[in-house]
Amino acid sequence: MGRECIQNLQPSFVKKQIEAWLREVTEAKEVLKISTSVPIPSLKGISTILRNLHKGIVLRPDQLMEIHELLVCINRIKRFMKDKEYTAPTISTYVYSLYDLQDISDEIIRCIRNGRVDDYASKELLKVRKQISILEERIKVRVEQVIKSSKNSKYLQENIVSVRNGRYVIPVKKEYRKNINGTVLDTSASGSTVYIEPAEIGSIQDEIELLKLQEEAEEHRVLSVLTGLIEDKETEIKLAVDIMVQYDVIFAKAKYSNLIAGIAPQINERHTIRLKKARHPLLGEKAVPLDFVIGEGFDALVITGPNTGGKTVTVKTVGLLTMMAQAGLHIPANDGSEIAIFEKILVDIGDGQSLEQSLSTFSSRIKNIIEILGETTPKSLVLLDELGSGTDPAEGMGLATVILEELYHKGATLLATTHYSEIKAYANEKEGFENGAMEFDVETLQPTYRLIIGRGGESQAFDIALRLGMHPKLIEKAHGVTYKENRTYEASPQYTKQQLEKQLALNAKHIWKQKHGQKVEKTTEVIPFKRGDNVQIPSINEMGIVSKPANEKGDVEVLVKGEMMTFNHKRLVMYIPAEELYPEDYDMDIIFETKENRKLRHAMSKRHTDEVIEKEE
Repeated sequence: MGRECIQNLQPSFVKKQIEAWLREVTEAKEVLKISTSVPIPSLKGISTILRNLHKGIVLRPDQLMEIHELLVCINRIKRFMKDKEYTAPTISTYVYSLYDLQDISDEIIRCIRNGRVDDYASKELLKVRKQISILEERIKVRVEQVIKSSKNSKYLQENIVSVRNGRYVIPVKKEYRKNINGTVLDTSASGSTVYIEPAEIGSIQDEIELLKLQEEAEEHRVLSVLTGLIEDKETEIKLAVDIMVQYDVIFAKAKYSNLIAGIAPQINERHTIRLKKARHPLLGEKAVPLDFVIGEGFDALVITGPNTGGKTVTVKTVGLLTMMAQAGLHIPANDGSEIAIFEKILVDIGDGQSLEQSLSTFSSRIKNIIEILGETTPKSLVLLDELGSGTDPAEGMGLATVILEELYHKGATLLATTHYSEIKAYANEKEGFENGAMEFDVETLQPTYRLIIGRGGESQAFDIALRLGMHPKLIEKAHGVTYKENRTYEASPQYTKQQLEKQLALNAKHIWKQKHGQKVEKTTEVIPFKRGDNVQIPSINEMGIVSKPANEKGDVEVLVKGEMMTFNHKRLVMYIPAEELYPEDYDMDIIFETKENRKLRHAMSKRHTDEVIEKEE
């Protein structure tokens, strides 16, 4: 029942209710510090039992024992929580709503033992069962006399007593069945043996069956009385079950809070969200902590940054933690975090493509956003991921801008991610909007997953190209074309600016002379390709790894798709230097030598061998 309650959790929009829920979880965590074992019964089957009350159904002994276990646990939880009044002043008071049902518990345990109605449940039942016991002993004596009688020994198949249909019988050979005075009740599968109830015990067995009917009637009467006692206290028992379920849910929330290192955030109604070192609960310790704020000076945040940089996770974390807090769950964040109350969280994240409706990704997302525009109110939190993507960039940017503006005018608290630089500029100029960026480490070419509020994301494409060795002059020209402004880019660390400019000028000169049919003079200027450098080969549109650096003619040996090829250094373009691809002590033979040759070289370094290393052509 507690699991069902957790699965059906719904967020509240009432500040006092949310704060009360969070306070319950905080107190439960304090209780768990003192005692991790909370006496809450499983309650399995209790709901079925309660549904059958007042329907003329008599409870079985096992069902009565489940009620007894519940009543015992009521007393346990009352004692347990009364000791925690100082630690948990709120949730400890819930036990005062539990009624004292000890008398019913005592009566059940007096009447039910070992899964059946006890002999002492009533005087009449004790009397009947004693009579049955006496008669059964008398039957056993009579049957043994029949078996042990020398007169009957030759008629019996075996000297044993069997039971058929609840009555005692003896096995008699088929041909002697008329020699034994009694009634045939059964025969063996082969037909050679008949099972006869001796006449002298038949009347006793009839009397036992009559007493068993009286026993069954008295057991039913006892169970009916116990069922009636429970039905009289149905309201009190249902209240106890509700409180037990409530405790189960509260302590489940508390254990989950311990699992995610959760805290109770402050709750406000001024549409301010402030998260300190927050983490997505499904990422756990792997998550990079998120510092986030919205609702103070701006109500709309536009996040930009590279793909896989953490934009979507940021949006989901904000939405999920808001829902968790409004459902009374602690959130994985640091103290001082605040969550605002929203009546709706409207979301457009991911691909909503539908084959049945023949909708494209863009169409399905626009359809969703139209619904969001219709439902948005000043008490809505709107989360939009990659707004305007999936269509022509110019039109997508225009749509994204008007959607953001319309949502903002409707008073929504708005969190959106985008790649459009124009939207960054719009957010920078528009009152109530703010830019945010997912940080990117240009040195390692890896995102840091940290959100920086107050500035838009930088042009990572230009920085990455520079890092990989593109000439800064080319990148400066590209920046001017894109942003209509001048900016200076510094050379990548693996080359000096002079080296790059010199090589660029040299290559340009060679190309001009070749185009105009002029003789290209030889030059000793050679880019120092090293073993392990990753290079591009434009003439065959392939990539390769340098095996041997340039010789005196400027020829470089390159491994291309498992084959060694030779190219002039002028036909190669540096892509990624070896020092960025491999550790300092990396064994390059792993790339260029076969496994067999490497094993053989290792063997030769230790001893003489007649084997020969084969050189691949």
